[in-house]
Amino acid sequence: MSQHKNHPFHLVDYSPWPILGSFSAMITMVGLIKWFHLFKIDLLLIGLVTTSLVMYQWWRDVVRESTFQGHHTYVVTMGMRWGMILFIISEIFFFISFFWSFFHNSLTPSIDIGMNWPPKGIQTFNPIEIPLLNTLILLTSGLTVTWAHHSLMENNYKQALQSLLLTIILGIYFTILQAYEYIEAPFTIADAVYGSSFFMSTGFHGLHVIIGTTFLLVCLIRHYLYHFSSIHHFGFEAAAWYWHFVDVVWLFLYISIYWWGS
Repeated sequence: MSQHKNHPFHLVDYSPWPILGSFSAMITMVGLIKWFHLFKIDLLLIGLVTTSLVMYQWWRDVVRESTFQGHHTYVVTMGMRWGMILFIISEIFFFISFFWSFFHNSLTPSIDIGMNWPPKGIQTFNPIEIPLLNTLILLTSGLTVTWAHHSLMENNYKQALQSLLLTIILGIYFTILQAYEYIEAPFTIADAVYGSSFFMSTGFHGLHVIIGTTFLLVCLIRHYLYHFSSIHHFGFEAAAWYWHFVDVVWLFLYISIYWWGS
């Protein structure tokens, strides 16, 4: 097949990763069901490991296509931008469902929970302790990732590296504090609809923080290896957009669940 083309699009080569990723996701889902019903985690671990391996190799190929093969033209990156924008919009609606549930139950508490919010017997978190500290951490990380972006656009390699590393440290610090908060929580996910709403919304947000931190860590490694330039760094831009989305969701979580809901 000829390597020459007269169009700006990227027609990807045959790849085993989509079908293998589908099977890995299916194994993970079946493993979750097995864990929930039989309390056996072996199949879930196999699914998570295979999914992680597929993700690593698939995205490795994307990095190669972008950085070394030059397939990511302006038209291709514009398609990726719209893909990332639509993905973040879908994530926004994902979290809207949790906020909808929380406000539905908090504004009109049913007789099953004593018509009180929070339900009687639930001891809520103090919003000016760890939750406020985590809010400050994420807001600061939003500043540092913006600093990294501007440094990258100005070809300031050292400052981009430092600010990106600082953002990752703040993301890890947030995750550690949230884990500590979960360990010390005076209620569980099984404690009425309050526990379910709290742990589902903050737990999924915590998962997004871990994903975003990993995303930024990959960008840090790529930046260290000189993969980005001032005009060609969409991988980092996508990570920064995702991180800002995580920041904004946390602000809504803090105001509604930790502050108003308590």
